[in-house]
Amino acid sequence: MEKSAFRLPTEPPPHRTTGRKTLTTRPKTQTLTIALQSRPIFGVKFQMMTIHPHHPARLLLLAACTLLLPLPPCAHAQTTPPPAQQQKPTPPPPDDAGPQTDNGSIVLKKKKEAEEPPPPPTAPAAPKVKNPNNETYSLRVDVPIVNIDANVILDKTHQFVPGLKANNFLILEDGVPQTITSVRVAQTPITAVMLLEFAANSYYLINDMRNASYYFFRSLRPDDYVAVMTYDFHTHILTDFTNNKDTVAQALQSLIIPTWSETNLFDALYETLDRCSRIEGRKYIILIGSGRDTFSKLTLDKILAKVKSSTNTTIFTIGTGALLNELYGGRGGMGGAIANLDYLQAQNQLNTFAAMTGGMSFNPVFQGALPDVFAAINDSIRNQYVLTYRPTNNKNDGSYRKVKVLLVDNEGHPLRMQDEKGHPQKYSVIARDGYNAKLPVE
Repeated sequence: MEKSAFRLPTEPPPHRTTGRKTLTTRPKTQTLTIALQSRPIFGVKFQMMTIHPHHPARLLLLAACTLLLPLPPCAHAQTTPPPAQQQKPTPPPPDDAGPQTDNGSIVLKKKKEAEEPPPPPTAPAAPKVKNPNNETYSLRVDVPIVNIDANVILDKTHQFVPGLKANNFLILEDGVPQTITSVRVAQTPITAVMLLEFAANSYYLINDMRNASYYFFRSLRPDDYVAVMTYDFHTHILTDFTNNKDTVAQALQSLIIPTWSETNLFDALYETLDRCSRIEGRKYIILIGSGRDTFSKLTLDKILAKVKSSTNTTIFTIGTGALLNELYGGRGGMGGAIANLDYLQAQNQLNTFAAMTGGMSFNPVFQGALPDVFAAINDSIRNQYVLTYRPTNNKNDGSYRKVKVLLVDNEGHPLRMQDEKGHPQKYSVIARDGYNAKLPVE
């Protein structure tokens, strides 16, 4: 590191005496010699220079240089790190100092991050079990689902009431409300059996049966399947299920001369229900007869039990002999009273068969009422609500469970209907009154 030197005269100049004259030596000009580092400071490189202080500008330059002289050591101190201080070794403690404690700095270990729990051990592979003889077995779980066919018609016109939603229906099974899962309107071709009473008991009854069967034949559509059966003392199958209207017409035209005078209604209805149970889907029985049973092997209780146990089968009844009863049923005497009682009992049986299966019963007096009767039957068959629900009682005990279908509004009150003029309209909800639960062996 270079040094700066200031050289100034400290004593006045000496006087020199000569022979004649005394000469006074003029003092030399005081100079200031500044030696600076050759290293550039703030980008300026200084060199040794001589300054004459008598000039003002030179004095200012001298002062500026004096201020700049301390800066190089500071700049050098910033670039050169200070030497590290050496730590003195700690002297060993004496023998009688007792237990030693570490008074040094405390080092805290870095907290480890939360470790994820180890994955659960994998389950061992299930052993493969083969069935004996490599046979395939299936497991079926039976979840009870009940379908109820309900028809809503106006009492005055027998017209079908459309546009009802699921929240408008209330189903009570043994008095317990059920949750309806779906509601749909069925408009499909029908599968029906015409069960006709053809016995040699009265010409008027045969004539009423022919007229009623003829009007039902006219209401058939090309996709409808119909079978024709008659009964007297026995049951006769005139034609099996067919959609050929010519075959059905030939079967009806063959009803000319009856043979037996007996009318075994219970036996014929039981056989018809048994045959319909082997057919999938919805089935309908159009029973046209007087409703009297004269010589059946089955009793009324047995046929009612069969009607209850039948599923997906609806019975519609058309009574014959209404005009004959109007003409001769009111006559006096013991014979008239017995005849009238027999007729009323027969009509009551027909109404029971229809009500238990969700059908309708008609008793037209004149032939002119038949078109309206079968128009109502067609509206009921081809336009009806199918209500589906899962019963709260899911036991397969084979018990008979009563079902009631009601119409309610959004607040749960009975639904009220009005016509265009605001007049209240009475309506009827036609549905079966119950069903038999399945048995465990089924």
